[in-house]
Amino acid sequence: MARYIVLRLLHTVIVLLGISLIVFITVRLTGNPVAAMLQSGTPSKQAIAQLTAALGLNKPLIVQYFIFLKGAVTLNFGTSYATGQPVMQMIMSRMGATAELAVGGIIVGLLLAFPVGIASAIWRGTFIDLFGRSFALLGISFPNYWLGTMLILIFSVWLHLFPVAGNNGLVSLVLPSVTLGLILAGILARLVRSSMLDVLSAQYLTTARAKGLHWWRVTIFHALRNALLPTITMIGLQFGGLLGGIVILEQVFAWPGVGQLVIQAINQRDYPVVQGVVLFLAFLMIMVNLLTDLSYAFVDPRVRLGGDR
Repeated sequence: MARYIVLRLLHTVIVLLGISLIVFITVRLTGNPVAAMLQSGTPSKQAIAQLTAALGLNKPLIVQYFIFLKGAVTLNFGTSYATGQPVMQMIMSRMGATAELAVGGIIVGLLLAFPVGIASAIWRGTFIDLFGRSFALLGISFPNYWLGTMLILIFSVWLHLFPVAGNNGLVSLVLPSVTLGLILAGILARLVRSSMLDVLSAQYLTTARAKGLHWWRVTIFHALRNALLPTITMIGLQFGGLLGGIVILEQVFAWPGVGQLVIQAINQRDYPVVQGVVLFLAFLMIMVNLLTDLSYAFVDPRVRLGGDR
């Protein structure tokens, strides 16, 4: 296990180096931040040169990259061109709202996916199964921005049950969480159903039923536990897609999170903020995938990571 963790951490360093280089190059393809900051009026060449030097943009790109990399090691992503605030401080001030949205979406997704997937597997070929498969198909078919807009239209504009946008407490969290959760549930429900079908016909379940165990006990404590591994893997893999969905939904719901911050930074050509947010979210996603892998050994004792015996 220890060897596996060390190897994964080394792999994480390599991946983050690649991501840092990609985001460093691509963010500079969006345009010159000095031009965006001095777009009002007709600044002199001297003013442009002074601001370029003050931001460190007159240095060679390789030097700029290593300055960024040196700071990133200590989570110092520099200061924002637009606000002058430390980038890490800006990220952490928005991270709480993004975490609320991510957790809310995962909770809604799991609460929907497991009952639907389990019921579809138990009553395979019935109307319940048809409903479950249709639910899963619809969940993965709707674009999150369209689904979010429709929920706002129905429950906020027409029915006046929830706020249209903003973060004004738990009631504001309902619609964006349901939007994320419905899409995640559509993916997970199909996987739960297929995993349950694989184990429901296993010999050990027949033995458990023959011993007189109640069907719900056999289903939950025997079948579901053995069907969890593929689902856990998918949740970890979907975390990156969940973050991408959050970036879009934070715009739709005017949610003051990291996604809205990075969109604003891209529009303002605020290099340090874009670089910091992308690298921070990439590190977060890699850590979630690592924890997902480590959780296998706890869910199924037969799993041993890293070649341990």
